[in-house]
Amino acid sequence: MGIDINSSSTARTAARKNRRSVDLFDVLISLVLALAVSILLAFAFELAAEPANAAAPKAGTQPPAFYRIALGQFEITALTDGTHPFPVHTVLTKSELSADGKVVPLDEASPGEADALLAERKLVAPVEGSINAFLVNAGSKLILIDSGAGTLYGECCGHLIDNLKAAGYQPEQVDEIYLTHLHADHVGGIAPNGKMAFPNAVVRVSKTDADYWLSDANEVAAPALLKSMFERDKASLKPYIDAGKFKPFDYGAALVPGITPLPGPGHTPGHSFFAVESNGEKLLLWGDVVHVAPVQFPDPHVTVAYDSDAKEAESERVAIFSDAARNAYWIGAAHISFPALGHVGAHDGRFEWIPANYEAGPVKTK
Repeated sequence: MGIDINSSSTARTAARKNRRSVDLFDVLISLVLALAVSILLAFAFELAAEPANAAAPKAGTQPPAFYRIALGQFEITALTDGTHPFPVHTVLTKSELSADGKVVPLDEASPGEADALLAERKLVAPVEGSINAFLVNAGSKLILIDSGAGTLYGECCGHLIDNLKAAGYQPEQVDEIYLTHLHADHVGGIAPNGKMAFPNAVVRVSKTDADYWLSDANEVAAPALLKSMFERDKASLKPYIDAGKFKPFDYGAALVPGITPLPGPGHTPGHSFFAVESNGEKLLLWGDVVHVAPVQFPDPHVTVAYDSDAKEAESERVAIFSDAARNAYWIGAAHISFPALGHVGAHDGRFEWIPANYEAGPVKTK
């Protein structure tokens, strides 16, 4: 049988073409795979470079702050007005007097005490100081005790109205406002920018404090540290005075059933506590008994430069700490970390603050 040279040549040519096609296909596949790998690696590096929370930006703010407890048939709502840096080293004092009759700075009387006590609570000066108020729903009346600073302390504060609304109330629903005393961070919230924030409320404070802070003569005689308080008090109270809605009280009787003012002088001449009682339960709203809890609970003899009578303020603090620890009633504090509801305890010869145990369930009055 003869060999077909033409057929053999044709076959070889076809084979070479097939090999070239295969080689070209392999090259194309390699290029595609290399490109795919490059794209995947680039995507992976991009993902690694992005923060894990890129899809959820940080909020940067706190939510509305209010907290409720039941007190017998009453419902108590703690409201924050805000926090501000408290100048521990310039404001804390000892009630002892120097040769020139002035209170002695704590850092001079007891060097290192403030920092050491703050360190026990993992804090350093200056510490953020809370400004708190309390809303009492007594059933027949809605009563606000203290009102925060309003616009008087700048942007740090003035959040009470927003928190009141977040708690389910409107300013128009507040019937009465009781002030523990007439310092700016307690009275400023009733009339931010000179306008009544609570148009239907009657404002009440002890007659002693009203007489002192509304006196032009006392303003002239006051130390420089306190002079601005007089002007701010007058501006905050003016809309209510003009409307006939400012009614100072004397001690000795309940203002409404279940809420009784008690004298607590020292921080100001007419500083008041308010005893809130219902169905055998008691809450004492004590105003400015404490300014820096980590320091003043272990050492209640520490006073503040704002005290009108430091020695008297110290005596009131020691007496209230002792009574509250012994009788285990609730405390609501203007300047303890929010919500500032809790009890006073005594342990190893030192007083301590025992904050309320948080409860998320419904608040049930008795």
